[in-house]
Amino acid sequence: MTTGHAIQEQVVTLVLAVVIALLIRATIVEPFRIPSGSMLPTLLIGDHLFVNKFLYGPKIPFTDYRLPGLREPERGDVVVFEVARVPNGVPNSNIVPADRRPDASREDFVKRIVGMPGDRIEVRDNKLYVNHELVEKVRLEGAFIDDEGAALDPYSEILGDCVHGALDDPHKLGLMRTPFVVEPDRYFMMGDNRDNSNDSRQWGTVRLDEFKGPAFIIYWSWASDGNFFQLLNPVNWFTVEKRWGRVFSRIGCDSS
Repeated sequence: MTTGHAIQEQVVTLVLAVVIALLIRATIVEPFRIPSGSMLPTLLIGDHLFVNKFLYGPKIPFTDYRLPGLREPERGDVVVFEVARVPNGVPNSNIVPADRRPDASREDFVKRIVGMPGDRIEVRDNKLYVNHELVEKVRLEGAFIDDEGAALDPYSEILGDCVHGALDDPHKLGLMRTPFVVEPDRYFMMGDNRDNSNDSRQWGTVRLDEFKGPAFIIYWSWASDGNFFQLLNPVNWFTVEKRWGRVFSRIGCDSS
């Protein structure tokens, strides 16, 4: 085999590997990094997780067509989805559902499904009501200290068949909104860190087409909000605290 043929085969192999990797990312599994504390205590800043692109039905790359999935989204699912960020110079007030501003730049968020299509959602006196029924929360002992040193009240929330952790900030009155009925094919998303989350209470519901998929497992966790390239830096392997106990932790409900 000549040198030219050997190089050609290596190039073809490399191109095929890249194509296969991109197809896997687009249709089966995609990595995601937690950059904020809006999903505390479920997800910590510095958690790196995988998103199941197949469960709800993967999108065909470069199209808006979604293949049939294994099941529909369920209340309590922790989902990665797209939102649009509209430049307006006002932090945390420039986010809208992606399908309502297709011209705007997009970014990924992760929140929990609280409201299903047709549900009536209300937040009153810092309490969540779904279809006129109070979502039960059981106060846990102690306090949860976030990365900024704030002491938050931990709860175990019973959201239908899903039991999961949640936090309230005793120093805030809570985000208030009038009763809201979730539109067809849309979902009401909230962060588990209820008083420190930018979610559907501010900018509305999310369409199924904008879902990338449910987060299902943490593959790496460290005390850093660094991106993937910082993860590859060997210096950080020795200088940044690792959370080995969170590696391979399942994401979703504590019990159901």
